[in-house]
Amino acid sequence: MNWLQRILRGPVLWLSDRFSSKPDRERVFKALTDLLDCILKGEKKKGLVVPFKKETGKFIIFSDQHKGRRNGADDFMLCEPNYLKALEYYHQNGFHYIDLGDSEELWENTFLSVKKKQGPSFRKESKFISANAFIKVFGNHDLLWQNDPLAPIYLKSIYGMTVPIYEGVVLQTTVEGKRLNIFCTHGHQGDKVSDGNWFSKFFISKIWAPLQAFLKINPNTPAYDNRLKTLHNSIMYQWSAAQKDLLLITGHTHQPLFESLTHIERLYRQLLFARKQGDESMIATLQKEIEARKFTYDHISDDYLSLRPTYFNSGCCCFSDGDITGIEISEGVLRLIKWTSKKGHPDRVILEEAPLEELMGITNNSNDEFF
Repeated sequence: MNWLQRILRGPVLWLSDRFSSKPDRERVFKALTDLLDCILKGEKKKGLVVPFKKETGKFIIFSDQHKGRRNGADDFMLCEPNYLKALEYYHQNGFHYIDLGDSEELWENTFLSVKKKQGPSFRKESKFISANAFIKVFGNHDLLWQNDPLAPIYLKSIYGMTVPIYEGVVLQTTVEGKRLNIFCTHGHQGDKVSDGNWFSKFFISKIWAPLQAFLKINPNTPAYDNRLKTLHNSIMYQWSAAQKDLLLITGHTHQPLFESLTHIERLYRQLLFARKQGDESMIATLQKEIEARKFTYDHISDDYLSLRPTYFNSGCCCFSDGDITGIEISEGVLRLIKWTSKKGHPDRVILEEAPLEELMGITNNSNDEFF
């Protein structure tokens, strides 16, 4: 890294952090409520209601690939092998694929440049379309799919088939005789910086992208953003916790969450439970993992013991180490999964999982403490 890169790196990272997100609670609440109402009323231009049987339904949810044009600003490049292997696995095993937004980085790049460079992933995705098992949701960085009149033509030129675009989808099933709605949307709603306005897009395409390429910055790692529980995630949780018989799944923040908790918060909660049970072996294991991870986290929510398990975040497919995370639903179980190549080839790792019956029961439990 030359002297100019060293000088610019600090201020640019500070600016990235300073202006990264401006969520407004009232705007977020209204946007999510309005979208959910429209979908449940059958407004198919907004989104779909997808009924499924708890025992047999299979869904994989990935978001935030930010596929670019294979230059220094393309955060997806390192993750591509894991992504391609994951799609192959889920297609072979009969999953429906919900692409939850920011799949293409269209603030930094033109549609044609991304199409030219991302053929392998588009070909893998097209297999789900052929199987009638693909739902594409737009985010803020691929808002073009929603607001450009030519978007249907662009998408057909990519996939060879017509691909509808939605703002959200509600997966609907029955758990112990009660209807459960799993509301999936990108999660940028109500964020003034991320709403696709002209200034945001100008800044990203003309200023941020060239700087990112020059400085070799990937902000999707704790080294650059260790606030694993952002204000945006907190607002999303507050909205989801106020709903009845509903789980919310979003992307956008690039921060994986399961049952409304970050990984470190779940470890601390499990440690308290192990101590209560007197499980010395589990205590030692958890303390070792917490010690190894604590330096990448600088925030533990004050109320993490009383959060209801209503909010989940898929994370992203552009982590700087090449890993990708997503949300699986199959066999009546909801899972946070990771695909990693630490052993030299892509492997699927289950990070967290919980049966839908358990989530439904806790969600409707009036007791705020879960152990």
